[in-house]
Amino acid sequence: MEKESSTAPGASAGGSLMSRIKSNPKLKLFVINLLTPKNQARPRLWVKLFLNPFKHKRGRHSCIRRRTRIDVFPWNDFVLGKDSTIEDFATVNNGAGPVYIGERSRIGLSCTVIGPVTIGNDIMLAQNIVLSGLNHSYEDLTKPISHQKQTTSMIKVEDEVWIGANAVIVAGVTVGKHSVIAAGSIVTKDVPPFSIVAGNPAKVLKAYNPETKQWERKI
Repeated sequence: MEKESSTAPGASAGGSLMSRIKSNPKLKLFVINLLTPKNQARPRLWVKLFLNPFKHKRGRHSCIRRRTRIDVFPWNDFVLGKDSTIEDFATVNNGAGPVYIGERSRIGLSCTVIGPVTIGNDIMLAQNIVLSGLNHSYEDLTKPISHQKQTTSMIKVEDEVWIGANAVIVAGVTVGKHSVIAAGSIVTKDVPPFSIVAGNPAKVLKAYNPETKQWERKI
């Protein structure tokens, strides 16, 4: 996966500028309004055309279909590895956290990926899958939930994972290498490598036993 090096020329200056913006509420609000329309979770057209191409990384032969919503902002990373594809009607949003997609991976039709999310190599996402590393606080009854603090926790999908249609992966979950998430599953806990999970909440149905070299039932 290709990522921008933190030692690249200008990285220190860029980091200093970002720190100044984040530490000044008025300046931060001004910059946000400059980059995104009011009350919208997508960048302005000028950001897509003139800023994002220089900030974000796409590998060779990667493909983003025409009917997608790639709502990515310059303050977080977006990386799409070589030979990877984001299919039509999918949505990718890095406003709350970075989105990294590895090599030879496919984001299926109508999937939603909201950062922070790291998707590894050789991943298959079927249709209508949701991976969201973002949550909203709700505890303060004097404020609408939409006005309360956002919380984030990285989702990690390790290499060679297959996720079936209509599955949901919640914030903070790690899906281990070469695992299978059955269609319609709601994954609320980490999935061990080399296992098959299903259900709501998802539970391990099978796991690979390296001693017997068989996929064995767990329940």
